[in-house]
Amino acid sequence: MIRWLRRVLLSLLVLCLLLALSAWLLLRGSLATLDGQRQIAGLSGPVSISRDALGTVTIEAGDPVDAARALGYVHAQERYFEMDLMRRTSAGELAALFGARALPLDRRHRLHRMRARAEAGLDAFAGDRRAELDAYTAGVNAGLAALRVRPWPYLLLRQRPQPWTAADAVLTGDAMYFDLQDADDARALSLWKLQQRLPPALFALLGHDGSVWDAPLLGPSRGDARLPGADAVDLRTLPTRATAAPADEALAPGSNNFAVAAAHTADGRAIVADDMHLALRAPNLWFRVRLRYADPRAPGGRVDVTGFSLPGLPAVIVGSNTHVAWGFTNAYADTADLFRIAPCAATPAPGCAPVRVQRETIAVAGDAAQTLEVRESAYGPLIEDLPGGQALALRWTAHLPGALNLGLDDFARARDLDDALGMAAHIAVPAQNLLIADANGRIAWRLLGPLPQRTAGCEAGARVLPSASAPFDAQERPAAPCPAWRISTQLVAPLSDPADGRLWTANNRLVDGPLLATLGDGGYALGARALQIREDLQRLERTDEHGLLAVQLDDRAIFLQRWWALLQHEAREAPASSAVAALAKAAGHLNSRASVDSVSFRIVRRWRLAVQDRIAQGLVAPAGIAIDKPASLFPQLEGVTWPLLQQRPVHLLPRRFACATGPRGPACDDGAGWSRLLEDAAEETRRELAASGPLRKRTWGEQNTAAICHPLASALPARFRSWLCMPPDPLPGAGDMPRVQAPAFGASERMVVSPGHEGDGLVHMPGGQSGHPLSPFWGAGHADWVHGRPTPFLPGPARHTLRLVPAR
Repeated sequence: MIRWLRRVLLSLLVLCLLLALSAWLLLRGSLATLDGQRQIAGLSGPVSISRDALGTVTIEAGDPVDAARALGYVHAQERYFEMDLMRRTSAGELAALFGARALPLDRRHRLHRMRARAEAGLDAFAGDRRAELDAYTAGVNAGLAALRVRPWPYLLLRQRPQPWTAADAVLTGDAMYFDLQDADDARALSLWKLQQRLPPALFALLGHDGSVWDAPLLGPSRGDARLPGADAVDLRTLPTRATAAPADEALAPGSNNFAVAAAHTADGRAIVADDMHLALRAPNLWFRVRLRYADPRAPGGRVDVTGFSLPGLPAVIVGSNTHVAWGFTNAYADTADLFRIAPCAATPAPGCAPVRVQRETIAVAGDAAQTLEVRESAYGPLIEDLPGGQALALRWTAHLPGALNLGLDDFARARDLDDALGMAAHIAVPAQNLLIADANGRIAWRLLGPLPQRTAGCEAGARVLPSASAPFDAQERPAAPCPAWRISTQLVAPLSDPADGRLWTANNRLVDGPLLATLGDGGYALGARALQIREDLQRLERTDEHGLLAVQLDDRAIFLQRWWALLQHEAREAPASSAVAALAKAAGHLNSRASVDSVSFRIVRRWRLAVQDRIAQGLVAPAGIAIDKPASLFPQLEGVTWPLLQQRPVHLLPRRFACATGPRGPACDDGAGWSRLLEDAAEETRRELAASGPLRKRTWGEQNTAAICHPLASALPARFRSWLCMPPDPLPGAGDMPRVQAPAFGASERMVVSPGHEGDGLVHMPGGQSGHPLSPFWGAGHADWVHGRPTPFLPGPARHTLRLVPAR
């Protein structure tokens, strides 16, 4: 019996080893081919694909079409699953991979019918680059087919990858529209609802569009808000609705970029620094690449462009071509409007807007397909029904012809600043702040991408716009009807060669006056980050790439210094047993940085968020509607919060902290209401932090710990998830300083480069190049990003070389 049991156990062990070996071999079968030679149909000549120690790819080709085919091949081999997620996210097709749990997101995105729009507008998207787009598409499918085993995520999902199409490149660009803009104009809708229910003076106070932290390129600072008197707004006399929501910091997709001209460098070079803040994952969103090929349209007949590509698109998105270097931040322009219409059948009738019904079929893995009815009007899809048979129609830039094209590829051939700015006038991407520098030492800012071309009376704003067909209340009737608008990439002139020799953007308001009316306000970020960058640059009279990298990594907590002082002041006035006193004691001396070992930063930051949340809830409470995280609706709320805390007007005190009035009068001193608010916020902060142990040990790094994982990590048992995640490093930095960092949000890339001096350029990239956990490039370079160690911009010596040759 013992011998028999031993044999059974040995057999089971052998079986387990065989299963593990089989799984390992299957996983290895989907690794990218790094060396050797492969034949590919469609090539006009041989192409070399080399990789350095970090997996940065260099492609040497004979022409742009072959370079595009090779880029598609590499993207598919390293990132096909991630490309698939991008196109499926835009098209609302994730449920076909993940099942019913993806249906809510699919329904929201399918409302926009992006696949139908992509296919209908493909020719316009490709323009004169159709040959490159088709070659890229064929290269993607060739790279996928060349894998011995389908990419490993499909094994886990028990699915097979679907071929790539040219329209999927459009959907990849659409994914960035969804990521960077408010696809449903939800913020404007919430603001409109508040506007209908709040006194005008109170709504105007909430919507104050600036603060003392403003740092525009053109125009003055708005400064903090002037508080209305009790005769205009008195919260004590207004109805209220009790609301409560956890305080949180709204980290929206954004970025920093800045540039210095020749006057601020020792040898007359201009330098661009760029770091795009996005949700982080493993592998990274971007893919580092250098493309070199012959092209008669380029200076000297040859392109040599290095930077960051987006798998799914045949172009370098940000980088340098030795003549010009460029980078982006999200512009936060107002790119959508809601039109109130009276819908009717497709046959027109007086006073109504014809609506067609499109039926969208949503495939669901492991379940029956779902049907979604999308109602479309001339103003866009209907997103919400209103009383009285009316509805809201959404007109969004991304829906319209001309919202996307492959014009970014032009920058690879730009000769100088003026040439690049001429190209930029025709490039269609989600609206971006372009900063560009050239080898002659010049710099410029330009709004890149399409904006709504609104007519008079239909300017961008928070309210829902009336359409020509809808009935209105008398107070809402416009002087003239608002027609549906078109889009244009040429509404904003560039700002070239600033007298100061410095430019900066950080998702803040950059302009004023008529130019701001053209851009609109899509939720500009508080100017604190931009102001800190501007002041950093002004201190650098002569700098270089390392000096600008230091600005990118600046984690000084300048914005919170006055909040620390306020906490200390409140503690001196409060009882020793109060929560405010406990926080002030634990915060001690303010650590001037958002460093991983800082206790004071974590405490003061969390307390500020709790305070601001209570103020925001109190100011919107008279509207009588539930608003989730109202502070996120008003990114400039600091310009209202601070004067409230300095002046402490009783008539603007949130009702929750006002004295209850009984038969014998007020039960407390109403003048102390603001102190009660601050103490209540402190109590919540103390309770939350103390749940993990003593306050004096609650460091910022304990909270701000990296959680950067592959999208499928959550599908693994908890003890195995680390296989698909980057290390849980404590991270410095936060949202209101140049080094923006949260556990799964932050700089998706950092780049500092001077055109013509690429050898001195620096980069960082989290998450690594490859999407395969067995690849040597999984997480490559991530540790340098965590610790701020500079990595060379140009690829290093080749460690692997793959040669692609035309198929016989």
